[in-house]
Amino acid sequence: MKIIADRAALMEAANLVAAVVPARSPSPALSCLKLTAEKHGGVGTLTVAGTDAEASLEMTLTQVDVSQPGVAVVSAEKLKQILGAVAEGAPTITMELDGDQCKITGSHAKFRIFAFPAGDYPPFPDFAAAIGSATGPGAARSTFIHSAGGLLALVTRTVFATARETSRYAINGVLLKRDGRKIEMVATDGRRLALSRSTLKPQPAGGGAGGSGGESTPVSCIIPTRALNLLTRLAGDPEASVRIAVTDNRVFFAFYDVELKGKEGKDASGGGQSPRAILSSTLVEGTFPPYEDVIPKDHDKKATTGRDELSSAVRQASVLTNEESRGIRMTFSGKNKSVRLSSRAPELGDSEIDLGLTAYEGEDLTISFNPAFIADALRAVPEPEVMWEFKASNKPGVMKVGAEFLYVIMPVNLPE
Repeated sequence: MKIIADRAALMEAANLVAAVVPARSPSPALSCLKLTAEKHGGVGTLTVAGTDAEASLEMTLTQVDVSQPGVAVVSAEKLKQILGAVAEGAPTITMELDGDQCKITGSHAKFRIFAFPAGDYPPFPDFAAAIGSATGPGAARSTFIHSAGGLLALVTRTVFATARETSRYAINGVLLKRDGRKIEMVATDGRRLALSRSTLKPQPAGGGAGGSGGESTPVSCIIPTRALNLLTRLAGDPEASVRIAVTDNRVFFAFYDVELKGKEGKDASGGGQSPRAILSSTLVEGTFPPYEDVIPKDHDKKATTGRDELSSAVRQASVLTNEESRGIRMTFSGKNKSVRLSSRAPELGDSEIDLGLTAYEGEDLTISFNPAFIADALRAVPEPEVMWEFKASNKPGVMKVGAEFLYVIMPVNLPE
């Protein structure tokens, strides 16, 4: 293998893909990146790939001149360090595989690192086979296309609410449900629940699952939090497309730089364009909790307020909280159309912040929440206003933004 690559593009790809690579592994090859240089019709590409045997990421660069196609398997950490150490004034770097050594040259600097045999690297999940097969263990049960911006909104509005440490593995990920053009993601840690909805663009009829897109095929699966956090770094242009494929035990996200209008052939491949990145992950095993039962449906108190104003008030009130008193009290007044946020920490002091409401319906109410849980949700939504719905001080509160976002949060008990 011998290539000349754009240094900045290669460094960005190496940093992203290295996030998948485990820091320590009994298999030395798993701590490496696999670089595959190819040339088709005079056009060169370099695919940077990494995996930890559960999640995998492949990114394809076109800013490369391929003199000799080939495969190099090199340490992810050392490649990142070398690309970062090469002076920024060097627009390109040269990489050449010579036996078991990889030579890297750029801006008066030369490096030589050992390479592993390509055959030692584990095989990657095959996205093309998943969407191209109608049957078989690796065939997609459902495939569909969504905009990168729409998918990113679904993820950012839910992934923050997943459980971090629990023996209930099913809530360590985000539930993805797709039925026709309706798609939603749900996450919970047992004390709060975030639900985000979206609508897919109409796609040509025809089908079933597999390569045809499976618009009529409902699917439900639980995606690990780690994979979705990486997805947020890959979204790119919000108008571009992401093709999602779900198999029996894996999910694929293929990112394109164009809008895809169909399911197969040239339209589905972006006029012949290959995906710039393919992220895949094993699915979380288990059954997601019946989240519909958690969402209250009998609220009789409603408050509307500005997102930024509420965020600022919560931040101020949370200053005087501690581990023993980790909560803020919210007192809603219909007469004054306002809410008072207060907190108290023994031996520290207390706070009161008054905030006007855009609207309030129902009787006055006092209810307490963990301020971090409120702040997390407010950071996840860009809309200028949010609505709260309540029943009683000991019942869950619900934050809503239109019909696309719903957030259930359990109250906390605070000493008087």
